[in-house]
Amino acid sequence: MKIDLTETNSSKINAALVQARRDIGTPAIGMVLTLVIVTDEENAYDALKSANDASREHPSRIIVVIKRASRSPRSRQGARLDAEVRVGTDSGTGETVVLRLHGELVNHAQSVVLPLLLPDAPVVVWWPDGAPQDLAGDPLGSLAQRRITDTYATEDPIKALGTRAVAYAPGDTDLSWTRITPWRSMLAAALDQQTHSVTSATVEGETENPSCELLAMWLSDRLQVPVKRTSSAGPGLTAVRLETKGGEIVLDRADGALATLCMPGQPDRAVALKRRDTAELLAEELRRLDPDNTYEASLKFGVAKLATSHPAPAEAPKPEAEAPATKPAPAKPAKKAAAK
Repeated sequence: MKIDLTETNSSKINAALVQARRDIGTPAIGMVLTLVIVTDEENAYDALKSANDASREHPSRIIVVIKRASRSPRSRQGARLDAEVRVGTDSGTGETVVLRLHGELVNHAQSVVLPLLLPDAPVVVWWPDGAPQDLAGDPLGSLAQRRITDTYATEDPIKALGTRAVAYAPGDTDLSWTRITPWRSMLAAALDQQTHSVTSATVEGETENPSCELLAMWLSDRLQVPVKRTSSAGPGLTAVRLETKGGEIVLDRADGALATLCMPGQPDRAVALKRRDTAELLAEELRRLDPDNTYEASLKFGVAKLATSHPAPAEAPKPEAEAPATKPAPAKPAKKAAAK
């Protein structure tokens, strides 16, 4: 069921939700969280489709906030709220409210969203693109226990990682970090089977792919070894090489679907390591709402430290500069012997 509301308010939207649930015969609310999606018209369809697919695992009320840019000064001074209410098969397993904010209302989105949040339920805010620099300080981000971004969608992903590290607050996360969960699990399991410690590592992947940088920072932070970041043709993250005294551990994924794990003293084996879509990544992030301390430590490690992640050996002290030569002092005349 779909209900269109023009020039409406939060009270009328809540009334429409109640009426829609009664009309389809499900008056009870069986949702576990509120997912707020902040996006634009261009990306709204794909983001909503991914959220609906993720709601099959996490039934939720999805609120899509679309800020419409006004073309004229007069329209920017006004304020108008249009909404779509979707319940039933049109909204996955939960409810969907699409909000279109016009004029001055664009700067006060939190006042529209707040009355629509599920009572006593966690709130998650997701920016598929165009996330603010300070997520927790954003008016909508301050309403949430969990704030999700995707640095891969930014113009400069590596610079965006630095911005996220500076403004990090407990509850922040990134889908670029979620993408490497299978890699981290596979590498941790491989290291559990080795008795030799890792001395260095190499991460190969596409240029400007923040997932590669995050994996390299995670390895360097946890293993305390130098990690080299190299570029490849992709797709995405392609290989990780760990050097040990007993040999090299290699996890290589050339086609984006099937990887090969090579370990010293063991036969090579194929492992499933396919690239996941946004719905799967979002569903994984919605499974936990507590702060991710591992992500925080890896993010704050810093991209700039990857080339010098291990302290360089101390250099020998430089010899001190020689003092400038001085003229020898003139010899004092010998004293005459005392007369007898």
